[in-house]
Amino acid sequence: MSSDFWAGYISGAIGIIIGNPLDLVKVRLQASHSVSSPEATLRFSRGQFETATSLVRGAAAPILGYGALNALLYVVYNRSLKVLDSSVTDPTKPDGVSLYKIWLAGAAGGMASWVVSSPTELIKCRAQLSRDPEISSWKVASDIIRKKGWKGLYFGGVITSIRDSVGYGFYFWSYELCKRCMTSADETAHQAAMKVLICGGIAGIVTWASVFPLDVIKTRLQAQSFVEPSRDGSPETRSLLRQTTPRERVLGSLEIAQQAYRTEGFQVFYRGLGICSIRAFIVNAVQWAAYEWLMKALSSSLDSAHVGM
Repeated sequence: MSSDFWAGYISGAIGIIIGNPLDLVKVRLQASHSVSSPEATLRFSRGQFETATSLVRGAAAPILGYGALNALLYVVYNRSLKVLDSSVTDPTKPDGVSLYKIWLAGAAGGMASWVVSSPTELIKCRAQLSRDPEISSWKVASDIIRKKGWKGLYFGGVITSIRDSVGYGFYFWSYELCKRCMTSADETAHQAAMKVLICGGIAGIVTWASVFPLDVIKTRLQAQSFVEPSRDGSPETRSLLRQTTPRERVLGSLEIAQQAYRTEGFQVFYRGLGICSIRAFIVNAVQWAAYEWLMKALSSSLDSAHVGM
């Protein structure tokens, strides 16, 4: 495997481990129909942690899935950037590349990562909405496959692919733009490390701000038909959302957006953005730092191996 694959995989897994508790809050705020004030948000967030293990609810699928997603994202981004601009020799330093090409390469990486992100997001979303401490990512996945087959894992895949394509376009674009704005001629190693952390955090916030309404719709789309599997295999309906019954039709993305706007107003599309922004800054600061450090370390190891041959 290439250096960018392993650097992406490991940094992605690290990001999920750090950010899952706040991601849990974000998903439940997006799915809820009743939170409208900061005080209510705080009470709601506290009320949804049924046990200490709730903080890592739904983390198993993303740790494996998001590691693979991140690996695929960076590999496709790096290859796409080289195709768009033949002058690129080191994708981690695309100094002379037009920012629109960086956006396009990021969008290509986001679209490719949909193969992994769609089932991962669906499993994570439903595991995080569960109030049963015995319901794990694996039980959710097996329940979906048993009832809907493998194609059931791609429920909500269209809006997920749009979100990922647009979001990751802005992800790489904002990271590179921020780095260029902060670059100085006499930069020290400490300053360079701080720049990566700050730019990575800013890129995370910009990314989520650009696609948050899409993410809210995606969460509600994937959660609307959620029926929580019980320990004995019979269905239980104890999620945060009102459950769909066999007589009710599952709504599409546009219908969910219209319904949400009509009943809760425009602000519903940004519910949970504050929590998400805090998470995004921390996770992506660490993730970019890990990725760039791993790329240097792995590239140096490969170069040493080639010299010794």
